[in-house]
Amino acid sequence: MAVFMRAKKFFSASLKSFTRFQRCNHTSLGERSLQAELYSEMAPAANPNLQPIDTSKWKKIQASKVGISSSMISEPSWVVLNVLHKGGFEAYLVGGCVRDLLLNRVPKDFDVITTANLKQIKKKFHRAQIIGRRFPICLVHMKGSIIEVSSFETVSKHNEEKEKALSSLIPKRCGEKDLIRWRNSRHRDFTINSLFFDPFTGNIYDYNDGMSDLKLSKLRTLIPAHVSFQEDCARILRGLRIAARLSLSFSKDTERAMHNLSSSIGGLDKFRLMLEMNYMLSYGAAVPSICLLQRFNLLNILLPFQAAYINQQKSAKNSMMLMKLFFKLDKLVSCDHPADSSLWVGLLMFHLALVNNPQDARIVWTFASVLYHGNWKAGVEFARELAKLEVKFVPEISGFSETKSDEVLAEEVAQFASLVQDSVWALTETNNLLESMSRYPFCPYSGLVFIPKRIAKNTAKLFDLMVEDIESFTKGRERISPEINYHLLGRGDPCETRYVLGKIILETMKSGPCRDAAEIATDEEDCLQPKASEEFLTNNQSPTKKDKRRAPSLSNSDGKGRMPKKQKVVETNQNPLEPHTTTTTTKNRKVVVKDDPKDMAKKLQKLMNTSKISEFKINSIQGNISENEIGPLQCQEKTVVKESKGKKDKAKNSKKHTKLVAEKLKHHVPPHAAKGKTEEEKGRVGKERSGVSSLSSLFRRPL
Repeated sequence: MAVFMRAKKFFSASLKSFTRFQRCNHTSLGERSLQAELYSEMAPAANPNLQPIDTSKWKKIQASKVGISSSMISEPSWVVLNVLHKGGFEAYLVGGCVRDLLLNRVPKDFDVITTANLKQIKKKFHRAQIIGRRFPICLVHMKGSIIEVSSFETVSKHNEEKEKALSSLIPKRCGEKDLIRWRNSRHRDFTINSLFFDPFTGNIYDYNDGMSDLKLSKLRTLIPAHVSFQEDCARILRGLRIAARLSLSFSKDTERAMHNLSSSIGGLDKFRLMLEMNYMLSYGAAVPSICLLQRFNLLNILLPFQAAYINQQKSAKNSMMLMKLFFKLDKLVSCDHPADSSLWVGLLMFHLALVNNPQDARIVWTFASVLYHGNWKAGVEFARELAKLEVKFVPEISGFSETKSDEVLAEEVAQFASLVQDSVWALTETNNLLESMSRYPFCPYSGLVFIPKRIAKNTAKLFDLMVEDIESFTKGRERISPEINYHLLGRGDPCETRYVLGKIILETMKSGPCRDAAEIATDEEDCLQPKASEEFLTNNQSPTKKDKRRAPSLSNSDGKGRMPKKQKVVETNQNPLEPHTTTTTTKNRKVVVKDDPKDMAKKLQKLMNTSKISEFKINSIQGNISENEIGPLQCQEKTVVKESKGKKDKAKNSKKHTKLVAEKLKHHVPPHAAKGKTEEEKGRVGKERSGVSSLSSLFRRPL
């Protein structure tokens, strides 16, 4: 009996032990399953256990070899980095600033990440504050700048579940510092924003092929795009902003996810929407940003009136004054010289008032000139010269009056300024937006308004003096130079904002079409499909300002920091009407010999007489019209009415006058401005432009 009882106890204990083992084994399998499930949402790999992280793809690059020097880092950022480094902490530049330095661009801001926690960071600096609940960071105020400092520790705590998933992927024999940086990089939005730069060792760390995507000008999310945008739909706006500024293309899954999840933007906090829109419109890439918002069906959510206007103008093939306004804005601001949001809000107000209440061209000239000069008399006098230009914007400009008395002009300009002030409520009140949208009854809109009323009221105050007593209008401060004071403009100074607002409108009116509607209809879609030689230049730079420095590793063809030694000459099929060229290559140079232009002219005339080639085809061959434009132009050829000889003479005189006034406006200094420039303006560094190489491609939808 005793033996039987002992055997029973042994069997029971064995059974309990086996059950406990199975339970532990089941838990272990469950955890691994959970890790695999989490990772499947974080990275393209279907099975992380079968596809561990390949450390051979991790890159450590010497910054000097890709054109980055310590002098390119702002002084306030250097101070923050040094204080943390001397305190015994690791400190790196991270994200977009590293990306921009590689592209030889001025970063919008410098972000620092450190091994110190937020409390330790705050103790190191006198003026520092911790902000944010979901993802807290420390804002350090240093020499007039604000440096965002984040902690590796914060990222780890905030993403504990992902950290557990990543723990199973930790490669063997991985250094502790590499492990910390790699883990942090996996929590970022795009590959090109996951780069780290250690300015003390001069090393750039790339764990996600960010450098390769940067060379290919491709925007790609770190984890599957749908998962990334579902986690934070604001990444869609951020991605569009980066692509607009740097002229990037999208990976297929990123573009598809942006289209599918674009409607989720409407659920974002209004403060976040305003922040992202300000980054898009105030930093020198407003036009490509608007184009991308339109392409991904986001403009009708954020700015429905402007989206409806663009659609109507495109279908009618009219010139788009709105796009010209923002193009002129892009020429004046950049990442290192941004504007306050009141400037682009003021432009939207002005244009909205003009669409709903079309004005005589003379009134608009005077309105802009008074803003530019800050003085009624000087503004009216300058506007008289400009008003000789014939401008035709549809529907904004209702006509052109030859003469108006100063009293009538003052009254009508003041009335228009009042309309501009009232139009701000269509940007801040849903009811007013719905009323404005009655102009476009068939266009979709969500009723979302995100511009804060505080900003709207401050912007409306810019026009107070013009409404109250325009004839005594003066800014109250004389300009010491016609140059823009970007420090004041960035702070939203009313005087500087009015000056730049007037300058933008004057430049837009000056560039307005002065031809017949039939001729305008045959043009490209205005600013949306611009000619690179006329308005939009590569990298959005003027002909006189060229980027002197290049990042060798990103721009060369051999990928070794060197330019290629030889360029092969490829023969193309020449058009029989183009001058025949003979190319001879010597050891050091290439000589191109062309036919005599006189002989070529005779050949062209003979062919015109014998084959009756259409005028559009001839213009195309001579280089005046691109090959892609020939089709639509030939269809419209019959509808174009030929001008009489008198009209041609008038147009020729108008062009001459336009050039004279353009030169005058370009070099014009307000009468009360001094000739000298401040030391700050003399030392101002020329700003860099964002890439706007081909805006027509931004509107093209994927098949």
